[in-house]
Amino acid sequence: MATNLYFSQKVKSEQNLYEDIVIESLKMYGQDVYYLPRDIVNEDRILGDDPESSFNSSHTIEMYIENTEGFEGEGDLFTRFGVEIRDEATFVVSRKRWEQTVQRYDNEITSTRPSEGDLIYLPLSKSLFQISHVEHEMPFYQLSNLPVYKMRCQLFEYTGENLDTGVDTIDEIEKKYAYKYVLTLTNIRDSAEATATIVGGQLTGITIVDSGSNYFTAPTVSIIDSSGVGASISSTIDSNSGEITSLTVTNPGTGYTSSPTITFGSPALTTFLVGETIISPAGDTNMRAEVVKYSDSDDKLHLIHAGADDGKFHTFATGKKVIGLKSGAGGVINLVVEDNQLSQNEQNNDFSTGTDFIDFSENNPFGDASNN
Repeated sequence: MATNLYFSQKVKSEQNLYEDIVIESLKMYGQDVYYLPRDIVNEDRILGDDPESSFNSSHTIEMYIENTEGFEGEGDLFTRFGVEIRDEATFVVSRKRWEQTVQRYDNEITSTRPSEGDLIYLPLSKSLFQISHVEHEMPFYQLSNLPVYKMRCQLFEYTGENLDTGVDTIDEIEKKYAYKYVLTLTNIRDSAEATATIVGGQLTGITIVDSGSNYFTAPTVSIIDSSGVGASISSTIDSNSGEITSLTVTNPGTGYTSSPTITFGSPALTTFLVGETIISPAGDTNMRAEVVKYSDSDDKLHLIHAGADDGKFHTFATGKKVIGLKSGAGGVINLVVEDNQLSQNEQNNDFSTGTDFIDFSENNPFGDASNN
């Protein structure tokens, strides 16, 4: 039997009114959050995941938190590998507001709905949550309409993802918890070195031993020798790398009895820029990394997202040069320290290890307590 034609639930005006009331309620009782869409960098087609995900934009939008008595989930758990925080939350967002704010024509977001794997940053608790499931049919077709998305989320555990959202409090998570290399540098102002060849009392050739760095203009070349006179050398630089690329003998001079000392004008003193990429030789390839901090006082360079051009595992080596691709700053690695900071969700350092609290003597997390 057909439904009553005079009591239809599909009246557009009523659907719009219902949707507007939902939006108003979210604006009244919700929280301003940041929605972070995930960019797939290198998807693992076997496991269906992307360990190199990046989050390069953020969108402010209001969402309602369904949890009224605190976060859901298993809470704080002691495990054999430390303390795990397994908080969960359910966020509600208006479909219409999500389309207006996130799925806009000018922001390159192609998804038609919130996606599993995207992040939500909640300023209230300063926490990042990762969407694990999006429910789009609850409430179930009220007035034959679906006005909201419900997103079930788990507390996000940072594992090296790239966070360049433009929001300082979010991007600081990457700087604090990403796996870091801390390089102590020497020869920040790396002057070039060269040797001269003398034949018949004249300077006949010049060999570059060290091309230097941070030369923004071709430096003057001085020839120091008390026996001979008149020789001169001109230099050419690479404007991109700041290195000396060639030396030309413009006057061989006379009276030289031994190879003279060659000196160069001082290179410019520059500093590494936060966010720029550095490059350093590593065998037959190059290491690249992102600068998150540089300290002039102790010449320490803090790097994240390090990797080699050939895709294989390499590390930074002492005695090798480091060059900033944007700033042109450079130096020689004197010391390499790896800094593996605990994730913000692994609060091991907040707990005492007293003998009257928990027995931490076991060192085999995969075996029985008696098999140490």
